[in-house]
Amino acid sequence: MNPAADIKSVVDFKRIRSDFPVLLQKTNGHPLVYLDNAASSQMPAQVIDRIDRYHRNEHANVHRGIHTLSQNATDAFESTRSKVKNLINAPSEDEIIFTTGTTDSINLVANSWGGTMLNRGDEIILSEMEHHANIVPWQMIAHKTGAIIRVIPVTDQGLLDLEAYKSMLGPRTKIVAVIHVSNVLGTVNPVKLITELAHEAGAVVLLDAAQSVPHMKVDVQELDTDFLAFSSHKLCGPTGFGILYGKKEILEEMPPYRGGGDMIDKVSFEKTTYNRVPFRFEAGTPPISAAIGTGAAIDYLLQIGMGRIEERESELADLLIQKLRAIDGIRIIGEAPERAPLASFVFESIHASDAGTLLDKKGIAVRTGHHCAQPLMKRFKVSATTRASLSFYNTEDEIDQLAAGIKYVQSFFNQ
Repeated sequence: MNPAADIKSVVDFKRIRSDFPVLLQKTNGHPLVYLDNAASSQMPAQVIDRIDRYHRNEHANVHRGIHTLSQNATDAFESTRSKVKNLINAPSEDEIIFTTGTTDSINLVANSWGGTMLNRGDEIILSEMEHHANIVPWQMIAHKTGAIIRVIPVTDQGLLDLEAYKSMLGPRTKIVAVIHVSNVLGTVNPVKLITELAHEAGAVVLLDAAQSVPHMKVDVQELDTDFLAFSSHKLCGPTGFGILYGKKEILEEMPPYRGGGDMIDKVSFEKTTYNRVPFRFEAGTPPISAAIGTGAAIDYLLQIGMGRIEERESELADLLIQKLRAIDGIRIIGEAPERAPLASFVFESIHASDAGTLLDKKGIAVRTGHHCAQPLMKRFKVSATTRASLSFYNTEDEIDQLAAGIKYVQSFFNQ
């Protein structure tokens, strides 16, 4: 099959579901209904088998060995860089940095770029819907440099207030760091426009794409973003591995974030010179099997087609919202017209953790809590929500089971 194919007639999502071993099990006596994909998606057998094959037959350290096993491991490891480049349409493999995840990627930019470029009084623009991973690193570097954080407010509908954003931009704006898709609201932000406005003000842009790259086509050249971060474990890959894309001309001006092996050129006690981009940002032995597994996950997704995945998940998202709106006594948080396949909601008089516990008894796995977005919870005057998040391997029947589960929770507490 053409890896880029998005042909509906050749995609059998019922068959694809069988690729995911974990979905075949029962939880608490019920077939597992896994609706926590925004936290971590499941891995297909093709990815699990590829990681297993590496550990059984190919394990060696990369980059430093001249023996065959090391060279083969290096080839497999580096092939993932090319696959990531194709996935997000980056101009060069040199712009693909391997990290441990979205959080690590953002910390790298905050410390390396921010630690070099930010001065007292400079402004960092975030948004009210950011994940803590795109708040705390900027707070830490702002404290060190004297920079100031400004925050784009969120409307009652769950949209960014773009007029407020425009009014914030000015000569002191140095970076705009925003989430592409909200992990709480599902809102798909107009990041191309946000980027254009930031560039007009002379600022650079970082996109937290943890919730977008696994679910839709993301083209860094079309968006013209300066940095983009995402994680493997949300796109059918393993945990502990992530990507930072950065424009090469910006990366080359940034100092290393961590020191150690493989990020160096020459080392002496008098002076150390550093490796070229991207390797200067990849100190030490990397998570080799996770990188290879990520490459297999990208192969898997592209074989299905990102356009087809987006189409399927959009269908499921519409059904999810329809079913939730039909249930009295719950309120959906955020009503953005363009949204990812997830929904957060609150019960009138039932705490999210109690609801999640009862749903689990029915085999339904949802996420409850503040979702690492406490400022957003405060904005909507809630302490926690219940979140159902979908992937292409979910089914209409599972959404029906969620709706039935919610009604069961309500009846349990209203006895």
